[in-house]
Amino acid sequence: MEWDTPEHSILVQADLLSLNRSSLYYKPVPPSPEEIRLKHRIDELYTKHPFMGYRTIASIMNRENDSIHENTVRRYMREMGIMAIYPGPNLSKRDLQHRIYPYLLRKLAITAPEQVWSVDITYIRMKHGWMYLYAIIDWYSRYIVDWQLDQSLEIGFVLETMTRALARRKPGIVNSDQGSHFTSPKYIDLLKENDVRISMDGKGRATDNIAIERFWRSLKYNEIYLNDYGSPREARNGIRSYIHLHNEYLPHQSLQRHTPAAVYNREVVLRPTSE
Repeated sequence: MEWDTPEHSILVQADLLSLNRSSLYYKPVPPSPEEIRLKHRIDELYTKHPFMGYRTIASIMNRENDSIHENTVRRYMREMGIMAIYPGPNLSKRDLQHRIYPYLLRKLAITAPEQVWSVDITYIRMKHGWMYLYAIIDWYSRYIVDWQLDQSLEIGFVLETMTRALARRKPGIVNSDQGSHFTSPKYIDLLKENDVRISMDGKGRATDNIAIERFWRSLKYNEIYLNDYGSPREARNGIRSYIHLHNEYLPHQSLQRHTPAAVYNREVVLRPTSE
């Protein structure tokens, strides 16, 4: 039987598919221009000063004549993926401890590609809304190993991207924050199945994942903030172009003027530097 035919009314289709009729009429309510403007400003402040918490950001915004409660800033930051959403209070301490891993990079000499990957999710602003970008960066070479843009914070795009990356290369360690995406059993099991050691930042320590934080800053200042993306396609094309530029063409001073791709693919070997 053909379900999608003019002969069947919405009510009949709902009954045939055992769906709640009201769900067929639901249309997501788009964010208001004011919410978009406030979230864009939060993103600007946090990108410039990633050590700032929601209270500090709320205080600054109120001084700028944006009347906003700090609880609203906190909620927006969580919705934006800026403030990690930690596993909920219904999770027992024993279960939570199984999902939280120590930070392995303190005093670790990172001396080669694929020794450490760093991962994170960031907010990408657009003219009429926003999207979320998940990226994997090789800590040593600054090479963007893989990335994906999505319109929601569902875990699927994180798992898909990491699975794709691990099919090509294998890092020794993957570092992340303690957010719910990275403490998910599905994510942790994926890394364990590939014999990858798991490292997690301390809560509120933006510097623990500094490699990808620096990339977010350069991406936003050099690409995102210079363009007013009108659609997901525009955002995706702009980000793809910038990542290609970053990986393949821009020499990095920290890489002795080589490109991330050249270092990551071991086309060049960096000279030892004195401490």
